[in-house]
Amino acid sequence: MLELKGVVAGYGGGDVLKGVDLVVEAGTITCIIGPNGAGKSTVLKVISGLLRPRRGKVLFEGEDISGWPPARVISRGIVQVAQDRSLFPQMTVRENVRLGGYTLRDRSLVERRLAEVEELFPIVRERAHDRAGNLSGGQQKLVEFARGLMLDPKVVLLDEPSMGLDPRTMRTVFESIRTMHAAGRTVLLVEQNARSGLNAAHRGVVMENGVVRLVAPAHDVLAHPEIGELYLGGATRPA
Repeated sequence: MLELKGVVAGYGGGDVLKGVDLVVEAGTITCIIGPNGAGKSTVLKVISGLLRPRRGKVLFEGEDISGWPPARVISRGIVQVAQDRSLFPQMTVRENVRLGGYTLRDRSLVERRLAEVEELFPIVRERAHDRAGNLSGGQQKLVEFARGLMLDPKVVLLDEPSMGLDPRTMRTVFESIRTMHAAGRTVLLVEQNARSGLNAAHRGVVMENGVVRLVAPAHDVLAHPEIGELYLGGATRPA
């Protein structure tokens, strides 16, 4: 579904990605792990159009989308949920979610999509009239997921979805990622909490120094002795 071929990209005069090759299969959850500065989040920015690659290609369903502006990428079926909290705190939960469908001209379609995401994320209905700023960090992340689904995307890009969350809330967030996948979305996530991310994923990708070092089934990455020592505090079998 999604493929990066020899992608080189960076900021200013420096390249962060130094020839990234990556394939994301349709209908999977793929988790990218690696040390800070490896280029994990930069991969998502290149795919979503926030950063233009200097060399290489990004292919989506066989079409070259390299360098497309973000609005065009979104219209093609790819959405990104950013690492930083991005809700409008003074607006209600429902108003924030509706904004995810701002490009839809058919208002009846917006209402149908809203009903669908409320089924997937009940918090949108339960806290519909509360200000988004009154929600906890984990609750806000779920609302961001819901907003991202308003355009019925094929691929959801998640940048550090568990950042700053306590263990219980983190479990809820990863359950929601599985819910999105079960509803038909392909998910590509970058996760600093490598063990949790890999436990939720089908495929694991290890990046280092701007290139992909390893791609394997997530349970194999979890059990890999060298990867375990570097990023997981010791290799383990997934729970």
